[in-house]
Amino acid sequence: MIYWCMFEVLKKILFIPSLLSCHYLFSQDTAVTNHFQNTKSAISKNKSRVYLAGMGSAAGYGAGLVTLSNTWYEQYPQTSFHFFNDTKDWLQMDKAGHVFGAYTAGKMSMELWRWAGLSRKQRIWAGGLSGTAFMTVIELLDGYSTGWGFSLGDITANLAGSSLLIAQEFAWNEQRIHAKFSFHRNDYESYSLNQKADMLFGMRTMERMLKDYNGQTYWLSLNLKSFARKSKLPAWLNIAVGYGAEGMFGGTENFLQDANGNILFDRRDIPRYRKWYLSPDIDLTKIKTKSHFLRATFFLLNSLKFPAPSIGFSKKGIEWNWIHF
Repeated sequence: MIYWCMFEVLKKILFIPSLLSCHYLFSQDTAVTNHFQNTKSAISKNKSRVYLAGMGSAAGYGAGLVTLSNTWYEQYPQTSFHFFNDTKDWLQMDKAGHVFGAYTAGKMSMELWRWAGLSRKQRIWAGGLSGTAFMTVIELLDGYSTGWGFSLGDITANLAGSSLLIAQEFAWNEQRIHAKFSFHRNDYESYSLNQKADMLFGMRTMERMLKDYNGQTYWLSLNLKSFARKSKLPAWLNIAVGYGAEGMFGGTENFLQDANGNILFDRRDIPRYRKWYLSPDIDLTKIKTKSHFLRATFFLLNSLKFPAPSIGFSKKGIEWNWIHF
């Protein structure tokens, strides 16, 4: 069922942005036509790049979905399509993940369309909304899973991530505030819950990165120089605000019982709480280099928060972390 859904959704959704982009680019719209009518070679070049960008987007999205299926969905039985309200689950850490996912996928897609030669507005809309399109495909997969369902809260978070990207491009023609991610693998020995953690979050690192919200931090990283052009601050220096949570071993509480009322897990003694962080960061895209390879590498790595000291705030008080992953 998973792979059939992926195939159908890819056909109907993932190729739509590519086809629309090709249509808009090569339609008889006066502005677009005037832009590319200078030489036939320029048109041919951009046609090829648009087709390559479209195929690359579809292949990348497909590979991402197959990875998700192998690390997540294959472990759970399937059912008919249904809705699911999870707005209170996991202290909204999963919603932060959807914001980050839609923003990051959209940013990469937008840069791909820039390379393909789309106009400013076309690449912003085609690239920006593709993040939500990709995450909506995941939501459709959730809709067929017995463990979850199609979540309107997740769709809202997806749109928030795309809006963060699109609004900055239209307002500043650049990304001054980047959504970023960091992860550290927790040791649950102090709770005597290593076995429970393996069951909930998986044993492999990739599974833990996707499932263990206790080890995730989501950041909004602000580039200081872009807001203070006349200052002598380094162009690469950012300040990041992070959000995380601790003590979560279930969606809404650390308690689980079966259909017959038998208690399977009860660790309500473990407090669940939110955490906020402040940390310096680096905007790798502001590091000047003539190397195309390094620029591409810096662009991709810039979705990850640079390991640095942080100060954390929670109901347990203030904490200092020498290195925050």
